Amino acid sequence: MSVSTAASTAAVAAADQAACRDTSASLPVLGRDVTVPLVTGGEVTYAALDYAASAPALQRVWDDVAAYAPYYGSVHRGAGYLSQLSTDLFENARRTVEEFLDCRDGDQVVFTRSTTDSLNLLAAALPADCQVFVFETEHHASLLPWRDARVTYLNAPRTPGEAVATLERALAERDPRGPALVCVTGASNVTGELWPVRELAAAAHEHGARIVLDAAQLAPHHPVSVRELDVDWVAFSGHKLYAPFGSGVLAGRADWLTEAEPYLAGGGASRKVSRRVDGGVDVEWHESAARHEAGSPNVIGAYSIASACKALTEAGFDTLVAREQHLIDTVRAGLAEVPEVCVLSLFGDDAPRVGVISFVVEGWNSSHFAAALSAEYGIGVRDGLFCAHPLVRTLLGSDPQAQGECGAPEAAPGEKSLNAIRVSFGAGTPDEHVERFVRAVKELVREGAKWNYRTVEGRCVPAV
Repeated sequence: MSVSTAASTAAVAAADQAACRDTSASLPVLGRDVTVPLVTGGEVTYAALDYAASAPALQRVWDDVAAYAPYYGSVHRGAGYLSQLSTDLFENARRTVEEFLDCRDGDQVVFTRSTTDSLNLLAAALPADCQVFVFETEHHASLLPWRDARVTYLNAPRTPGEAVATLERALAERDPRGPALVCVTGASNVTGELWPVRELAAAAHEHGARIVLDAAQLAPHHPVSVRELDVDWVAFSGHKLYAPFGSGVLAGRADWLTEAEPYLAGGGASRKVSRRVDGGVDVEWHESAARHEAGSPNVIGAYSIASACKALTEAGFDTLVAREQHLIDTVRAGLAEVPEVCVLSLFGDDAPRVGVISFVVEGWNSSHFAAALSAEYGIGVRDGLFCAHPLVRTLLGSDPQAQGECGAPEAAPGEKSLNAIRVSFGAGTPDEHVERFVRAVKELVREGAKWNYRTVEGRCVPAV
């Protein structure tokens, strides 16, 4: 056993012991006992129902990071014990993510800052004259990075079959001699609906295109296998996978990444740097994932992602999916009992989905409704356009090309706004949180808000 391997073993012993938990129980998350004040008086345990924006970190992840913290050291930079230990943890985290995603031999796992960063990295690595195909239904993280490519935006489909047919028609019209890339979500951050990723990948490959999967909303809820889905790349964020902010992953084929200039130029990305006779500098870049990981990497971020991957795998996705489906059924059944509520959907009520549900309430401004849920019931949801402006505007029957601001409605309380309310949940969400949410929706619609609200800088807040 090498010194560095022995160091790793010793350093994470406490974390490994902490990991030996009963995985049959729901995964505990940080903040589950936090209480918040109510504007009507008193306090209540906070119901965090905004997982689609950022899921709370798993207690397991926090414990693992805390166990590692005293051994913190800069990776790939030193011969010292802590540097060697941290290097082992960092590279072992890469292998854990490879296993979590069921990557192919030769695939690379690049650690990034987020899904947005991952897709911008891939956009910077596109071959010359690459054509990109992306549905208008995408989150802005996968809708906007392709500024230097020829982009074809596809209209929102109304069935999974229509999504595949739309892509096939678009690809059939392209010049097959040039490179092409399809970008698609695995689960919508607005409706929660699952997309036909495997079928879209087959259509892309049939027409000589590659495909990248935005798994930001899918990976925390369902297993993601690069092999089975046959996608070329997958991107996701740590902060949606029950890990802290500031870490993400781009995993997949190495060729485009290896052939591209480094996403960031600097130490770590370079293998050799030398001065030329003419006074310039010659650089030989790494061909591994390090090529796009310049600077001192976020070791704790990578380690926390790996810890979350292990926790989800050990808990078992079959168990997690079954419990989440129970929560989905509870919310959807409750909302269906309120005629004033309209749930937003592309593919219809029977479409499989993750724990993300968006809706509007007749007679309510969405920001007003969300503010009342928070101030009067201690429930945190999201309102706005969810960084998916074209999709939300299409679902609301307005012009998808109209401009808007995320979460900043222009209408006052009681007035109609072209925004929606989103409730989202996952591993660690207690039944009581979704049950309280359903009761609160019914009470607000039936009885109205108990407090007065006003608009301040585009947000609806309790009047004081």
